[in-house]
Amino acid sequence: MAKSAKATAQLKDEHEGIKLMLTILKEICRKLEAGARVNPADLKGILKFSAVFVDKCHHGKEEDLLFPAMVEAGIAGTERLIGVLISEHRKGREYVREMGKAVRRYDVEKKGTASTIIQNARSYSGLLLPHIRREDTILYPMADAFLSKEKHQKLIEGFEYIERERIGEGTHEAFHALMRSLKKTYLA
Repeated sequence: MAKSAKATAQLKDEHEGIKLMLTILKEICRKLEAGARVNPADLKGILKFSAVFVDKCHHGKEEDLLFPAMVEAGIAGTERLIGVLISEHRKGREYVREMGKAVRRYDVEKKGTASTIIQNARSYSGLLLPHIRREDTILYPMADAFLSKEKHQKLIEGFEYIERERIGEGTHEAFHALMRSLKKTYLA
């Protein structure tokens, strides 16, 4: 990944991967709704991506580093916006948890779980897409305008630490490989 002077560039890049996975999830929902059987391993991979890449890594970078930096900088209007974004992160965790429960039941062929997967997947996607848009068009431009070059560099270093220490070396790359594989399976 090319280094940018702005920490937000990395977060925007991650948003692209998240949006791709949401597109794949949308297609999986379509298949489930049509009565097709979906490989439970694919569903589990998406759940792991959502819990680790989206929440632990991406949202961790925002909640632990970017948001506090913006509040500390005294950027007008950020505290309320950040409160909304954190609330949405929590709601997303609930949808992923509920999807996980349904996927575990789906894996052992119990009836009625596909609709629960679909409902939570669509709610998750419906939450994240406008959330991402808000961050890309409002929050990140505010950070870019008001945080110093030095602060962006510290954020980038903190982001690297989170990737290395919280999710582990090579995990980011493994998730990109998963996205490529699922894209080939469901969007080709």
